[in-house]
Amino acid sequence: MSRDGRRVHVIERDLTEPDRIVGELLQPGGYLKLVELGLEDCVEEIDAQRVLGYALFKEGKNTKLSYPLEKFHSDVSGRSFHNGRFIQRMREKAATLSNVKLEQGTVTSLLEENKTISGVQYKTKDGQEHTAYAPLTIVCDGCFSNLRRALCNPKVEVPSCFVGLVLENCQLPFANHGHVILADPSPILFYPISSTEVRCLVDVPGQKLPSIANGEMAKYLKTMVAPQIPPELHDAFMSAIDKGNIRTMPNRSMPADPHPTPGALLMGDAFNMRHPLTGGGMTVVLSDIVVLRDLLKPLCDLNDAASLSRYLESFYTLRKPVASTINTLAGALYKVFSASPDQARKEMRQACFDYLSLGGIFSTGPIALLSGLNPRPLSLVLHFFAVAIYGVGRLLLPFPSPQRLWIGARLIWSAAGIIFPIIKAEGVRQMFFPATVPAYYKAPSVKSDI
Repeated sequence: MSRDGRRVHVIERDLTEPDRIVGELLQPGGYLKLVELGLEDCVEEIDAQRVLGYALFKEGKNTKLSYPLEKFHSDVSGRSFHNGRFIQRMREKAATLSNVKLEQGTVTSLLEENKTISGVQYKTKDGQEHTAYAPLTIVCDGCFSNLRRALCNPKVEVPSCFVGLVLENCQLPFANHGHVILADPSPILFYPISSTEVRCLVDVPGQKLPSIANGEMAKYLKTMVAPQIPPELHDAFMSAIDKGNIRTMPNRSMPADPHPTPGALLMGDAFNMRHPLTGGGMTVVLSDIVVLRDLLKPLCDLNDAASLSRYLESFYTLRKPVASTINTLAGALYKVFSASPDQARKEMRQACFDYLSLGGIFSTGPIALLSGLNPRPLSLVLHFFAVAIYGVGRLLLPFPSPQRLWIGARLIWSAAGIIFPIIKAEGVRQMFFPATVPAYYKAPSVKSDI
């Protein structure tokens, strides 16, 4: 926005380098958005690793799924890195711009005048209270947002937690690939975050975790998880547990449900979250930033509250195809990849693994969706039900039996029960027919440069 001639005041809660176990994988679709924003150099000089696809493991079998990058420049791929290093690079870049004021402070409340947000009240590091006024306030204060209630209807779910470890000086079975192990009870992830470190994220369903303090967590990881991971990583995994730096993070999911408010806009995890299994969060927010930047470019004066409100309502519609595809896929894959005692769900999980293993369009289609390279909701639904039909076909060949017919019917029913509630939460009309939503607003041609 500052490059478009606007003055920007950034109030950041903490300007020290963050240390998190999520936000470490940027899909190729997200990298392309960085390029559009002129920020691709933020993944340089931080020992970021190129990611070229995924490897999927199930019960001793594996399959490699590469991103369909043939049409793109050689620089285009996924990137994985230490989240804090990436954040600091972006902050450094913002601080070099003459019309950006970057300040450490904690926003305590939004200021409202005549039902319009006019700015914020915040506290600086030394405890002093300040106010800042602006025609547009962008609220992006993360998953723990204390400001979102004024701007949306937050329905936060916590289906599981990630337990994070860093494995040192070990080789992944497939170099430059993320690794997903379809374990019991739910998936385990491995991906490189530097030239010498591999991030491991163990998904634990529910919100109650074994205690780290009394050693229950280490015991759980050694007895329940370690036997399910690839042998090449076993020793490094055990060593990481013994080292003791075990971190946890609740996995939140929250569909975007804004109530448009003049003068303010929600973004990032404060606004919309999905299960982090597919690493889609940064791709969604970078796509949102590109949509917002392009939408507001023609508006020379943000003080025109009526025009600004119309444009901001359009943002919620224009972001939908990309955001809802990635959100729906994350929620659906998490459910499909998690173990279940239900025979129909077991068949669906096996069908998904076998379908992706077929190669060709059967793997490139879903991987293009997951990577943000082809964010088309209809394509997602078609592939999802193709997996279900493929699973039914496997059950009925060579000879269908009444029991197999019953399991097949339940498999289709189970697939519908997974994906349709997620689509409903995202908004059917916004996902598939965004142009029919009244708030959809096409910007007029730019009359003058800002």
